[in-house]
Order: sequence, then C-alpha cells, then structure tokens
Amino acid sequence: MDFLAAILALATLQISDCQAEGLSGEEICAVISAQQDAWNAGDIAGFMDGYWQDEALRFASGGTVTHGWQPTLERYLARYDTADKMGRLVFSDVDVTLLSETAGTAFGRWTLEREADRPTGLFTLVFELKNGEWVIVHDHTSAGDAGE
Repeated sequence: MDFLAAILALATLQISDCQAEGLSGEEICAVISAQQDAWNAGDIAGFMDGYWQDEALRFASGGTVTHGWQPTLERYLARYDTADKMGRLVFSDVDVTLLSETAGTAFGRWTLEREADRPTGLFTLVFELKNGEWVIVHDHTSAGDAGE
C-alpha cells in the first residue's frame, strides 16, 4: 500500500475501537476495517484481500486448519453463500501490537449481526509486511458466547 492509499484508508477507518500505535499499527487497523467493509458489501473476495495470497497462509477455526489462500477463500464461499448467512460483520475491541518493523498481531472480537442469530467470538491475527503491504499470514478465529 503506498502512502497516499494508506492515508485514504485511514480517513475512512470504520473501526472506532482499534487500538494501535504508529503508522504501521494504523495500517493494520485499516486492513481490518477494509475487510469489515468488504464483508458488509457482500464481497468475500474483497474480504480476502487482507490475507496473504500464498499457500503458506494458515486459517484455524471451528477445530480445523485450512492452509493456503485459495482453500480459505473456498471455505468462506461455501459457509457464507447467502446474504442471510453473511449478516453484518462488526469487529470490536481490536488491539494491535507491533512485534517488529515487519510483524504484528491483532486481537479482537467479531460479531455477525443476522436476522436469526448473532454469533460472536474472538480472533488473533498475525500480520507481516510483505511487498510493502500488511497482510494476514495466520488467523485463529474462535466462536463463543458474548457472555463468556
């Protein structure tokens, strides 16, 4: 992401409670915000833009581990094949920690606001700076009751 794109992304940041320090932390928040926006537009492929497009991507959720960008995309497309299943995605309580100049983590809560239910859970994302862009290289997402 070039500097101007980063500034524009920050200007439209929708996640009001993403806690991060410095430009790199804010850029990670912008990736997460763009994912939320893409999801809420019904754009799973756009949501996947936040992930590293590589076979080494690891996505863990629901007791299974998926390796690779394409299999992760296919998993999302199979599970969320209607607007009702997708619902409205809300990320909250996001805390970004920079581990180095090229690595960071984000921890937070996800909630799907749907007509029939409101599933929620936690996520931990590992980001790396690759080719000038922050991308998710590992995603561990869990489901749970908001009252836990």
